[in-house]
Amino acid sequence: MHTSLRSFIQALRQEKEIIEINTEVDPYLEIAEIHRRVIEEEGPALLFTNVKGSPFPIVTNLFGTERRVDMAFGPKPENLIQGLVQAVHKLMPPKPKVLWEERKLLLDIMKTGTKQVGHAPVLENYHTDFDMTKLPALTSWQEDGGPFITLPLVYTESPSTKEHNLGMYRIQIHEKNQTGMHWQIHKGGGFHHYEAEQANQNLPVTLYLGGPPALIISAISPLPEMVPELVFTSLLMGEKLGLTKPSESPHSLVAEAEFAFSGHVPPHIRKPEGPFGDHYGYYSLKHDFPVFNVERVWHRKDAIFPATVVGKPKQEDYYIGEYLQRLLSPLFPVVMPGVKSLWAYAETGFMRWQELLSAKATTKKPWHMPSVSWEKDSSL
Repeated sequence: MHTSLRSFIQALRQEKEIIEINTEVDPYLEIAEIHRRVIEEEGPALLFTNVKGSPFPIVTNLFGTERRVDMAFGPKPENLIQGLVQAVHKLMPPKPKVLWEERKLLLDIMKTGTKQVGHAPVLENYHTDFDMTKLPALTSWQEDGGPFITLPLVYTESPSTKEHNLGMYRIQIHEKNQTGMHWQIHKGGGFHHYEAEQANQNLPVTLYLGGPPALIISAISPLPEMVPELVFTSLLMGEKLGLTKPSESPHSLVAEAEFAFSGHVPPHIRKPEGPFGDHYGYYSLKHDFPVFNVERVWHRKDAIFPATVVGKPKQEDYYIGEYLQRLLSPLFPVVMPGVKSLWAYAETGFMRWQELLSAKATTKKPWHMPSVSWEKDSSL
């Protein structure tokens, strides 16, 4: 399992699953169109090293085929979850003989969690006045409201319990130090923002780009609210997730991330966000959403900006969704008694099974609203 974006890109190079494009390309419409034509032909991942208006290279189409998804995650996570489900009834209540029989599974589980590390590539560069407009964020469609960060990993903590959430919420760049924050009240980050707003407080937020590919899967998985996404990331990786805690940050940072943007979402402030070229060929329209004020930025000295393109299937979310369905389908009978198996059509966006899984496994909060999105914590 890959512990960083770098190790995954290196594996793609070895398997001739990525090509490097050195000709200058424009993040306004051009990169997205190249991406769409390549993914339609089930072509390779794309590393653009000469992006107009930005010092950072951009990589897209990392997960644009089933083979590359398998390269990113391998068979171990699926086998582990299947083993967990099969062992649930045997381990309750625990008995010495059964514990011994399941010792390999239990040892794998003991490897999960987070750890503080001494070497953290994300800390190689530090800024207190970073210009977000210099990022190679994509404008994918002609009527989009602006450039969007399309693989954002948004980390928040509950003001009351300090339980964390990692979600993927669309990020439109508004200005130099401010972006939109496209979360709704029924999303994990939305829960935390609601709490902070009720207390008239800022909500500290850390936005990651890059890092272990498992972070992306965790951010969009329909996990129960009580399951920490960073722990699930560790489970998928097969080892503890490395973190580092600079004094200037309210949160520990993912050590292998390409970028970490630290700031806050203020209470009671909304700005127009969108339109955005969404799934199935329509635009989600302009609406008011919270804003993210960026205060500090860390990034690797040669940081790579990961991105994706949203549109009609088949896009990368098609292949990620298929993998998530394989990965989590053993849980269906556990959280939905009476259901033996369930399989959704990828062309529908996997909407219903992800809603059912997260809803059945979630303890509803007083302000909980029913989910209408295609996954628990993604606004893409």
